[in-house]
Amino acid sequence: MVNTITYQNVHNLFKMNGYHLNRNDLCRVAYSFIKEGEEYEKAVGDFILDWFDNKSYLELNTSGTTGIPKVIRIEKQAMVNSAIATGDFFDLQPGNKALHCLPTKYIAGKMMFVRSFILGLDIDFVAPSSHPLLNNETKYDFVAMVPLQAQNSLTMLKNVKKMIVGGAKMNKTLEKGLCKLKTKVYETYGMTETITHIAAKEIGEVAFSVLPNIKIAKDDRDCLVINAPKISSEAIVTNDLVELINENQFIFLGRIDNIINSGGIKLIPEQIEEKLATMIHSRFFVTAKQDLVLGEKLVLIIEGEQQIIAETVFDVLDKYEKPKEVLFVAKFAETQNGKIKRKEITESI
Repeated sequence: MVNTITYQNVHNLFKMNGYHLNRNDLCRVAYSFIKEGEEYEKAVGDFILDWFDNKSYLELNTSGTTGIPKVIRIEKQAMVNSAIATGDFFDLQPGNKALHCLPTKYIAGKMMFVRSFILGLDIDFVAPSSHPLLNNETKYDFVAMVPLQAQNSLTMLKNVKKMIVGGAKMNKTLEKGLCKLKTKVYETYGMTETITHIAAKEIGEVAFSVLPNIKIAKDDRDCLVINAPKISSEAIVTNDLVELINENQFIFLGRIDNIINSGGIKLIPEQIEEKLATMIHSRFFVTAKQDLVLGEKLVLIIEGEQQIIAETVFDVLDKYEKPKEVLFVAKFAETQNGKIKRKEITESI
């Protein structure tokens, strides 16, 4: 099946905003978007024309997850293979109703279109906003959102069968809210280099499970190495510390470049944040600050006005995990998809 489907194919059941569109129709829509559309529609127009041009690849900007942000070349056929793997993993069928509410200039937004073309989804394409389901009573089989969109849609997700959430870490409050719903919700793991997600876990599960045709291993730093021959000709080496359950499942521990060496004790911020998640209700993160005695000391940074934090908040932490200082920042700097800019915030204070 994979060998017979190419990026030039548009499934005969594909629909966008209620209309059956073939390749020629899509190109006409693209020209219209570029000429007369809103900014978010122009990005879609550009993508559609790039997708159906004579090149076998797209050039995309990475987020810097695996290193310095850069422009990389991704084969369109690899994107098709990724779409098919997603369809298999989430049991998506031709004619399934889907919602596209992500910015198309990023890989996640591009891939929602590719999945629709290739798998024959009936897609509603709307402006990317923080309230994507507002005034929308349509029933959807498949939706992709970032955590902020999911948080703002909790009362409206009753009409959604399956949803994937990615782009930024999901907090415990959101996870608890999503667990109460009948909607099947999955947190995804991936990056631009892996053409969005290569693994997912249902809310409440600890370990991520990889999609079809993906194999995983660890390098000598205990960081995840991804072998995905249908997506990348080379192994993708990440900076993500993991615990391998087996060749198909892993637990994400944290980023190796976030590790704090405090007096010879190595601390993983993400694990400390996980423990504090139920104790602190504002956004926060822990980071390192230079210290003459310890080399680096652990600092807790909380979003919001200055306040007194009770010592009992830190009872959930081990001795060495307790912050040596608590700082406050009125408003966290963040990326467009809601990731906190840790480095920028830390440097600013």
